[in-house]
Amino acid sequence: MSAAGTSLPEPPLSEPRRVDFERWRRRSRLIRTLRVVLPATIALIFMGLVGSVAWSTFNAQPKQATGGDEPIRLVKPRFVGRDDKGRAFVLTAESAVRDRLDYQRVMLKTPALVLDEGGADEMRINGADGVFHEQSGKLELSGGVRLADTKNAFATAASLFDTKTGEVVGSAPIQGAGGLGEINAKSYGVYDKGDRMVFKGGVRTRLETKK
Repeated sequence: MSAAGTSLPEPPLSEPRRVDFERWRRRSRLIRTLRVVLPATIALIFMGLVGSVAWSTFNAQPKQATGGDEPIRLVKPRFVGRDDKGRAFVLTAESAVRDRLDYQRVMLKTPALVLDEGGADEMRINGADGVFHEQSGKLELSGGVRLADTKNAFATAASLFDTKTGEVVGSAPIQGAGGLGEINAKSYGVYDKGDRMVFKGGVRTRLETKK
């Protein structure tokens, strides 16, 4: 008989039970490891996503143009359209550079514009330099500006041509010849398809008598 309070030794595990026990122990260790590794991995992935979003947001912020930025250059550009009277116009130039800060603003070299080419209201205007505002359709010309239509031919230092209305205005001195003779003035405007010309400031004319 055994003494009271004395435990008997456990019988040894059989081989199949020993194999099952080892599998359970390995599975238990794996579960404990995964409980630590998986949350840590998820945390790292989350931090990586946050960092990626922050980096993309930072790079998406508009950058101020620097002196080293290359402007957008155009070779022999060609702009076409129609004014509010349905007359077609074609604007060409030797070269053009788009403004880095305003994409709609184009600086032109030796611009030349033809309005209603071959039509009754044909008008040609060109200059050494120009700025074309694509959104408003206005063309600023400077440097030896020449303006001619079927009735008149003038030269001036600067001019503003509105491709939408076909009107021309300028605050620089102008000289040339119209239907009535030679005209000199300090400012001018051409309206109504060239039928109405307004000259202001020190206007001098020399009328030609028709024979």
